[in-house]
Amino acid sequence: MEENDVIRALSALAHPLRLRVFRLLVVAGPSGLTPGALAEQLDVPNATLSFHLKELMHAELITQERDGRSLIYRTSFEQMNALLGFLTDNCCQGQPCLDPGADACEC
Repeated sequence: MEENDVIRALSALAHPLRLRVFRLLVVAGPSGLTPGALAEQLDVPNATLSFHLKELMHAELITQERDGRSLIYRTSFEQMNALLGFLTDNCCQGQPCLDPGADACEC
């Protein structure tokens, strides 16, 4: 993952509503969610949601697929994992730092 891609992804997630949308889509898994389901769960107008979905798509964190007359949004788990990998790539100078019982690196 390139540094510019990381910056774009982190910028997209740096908005409270976009972060909530992204987390809902992660929970939804491969089946994804329609804009209507997202709007209902988040209690936001469709126009507002549409703007934020476009931002997440521009950052390649989510995908959009047409299913008949419906749109389905899904998390791009490949992109999410690439972002996480970039952020943790140099953790502890490449040495294993996570004890099996730990919740975080112990460098």
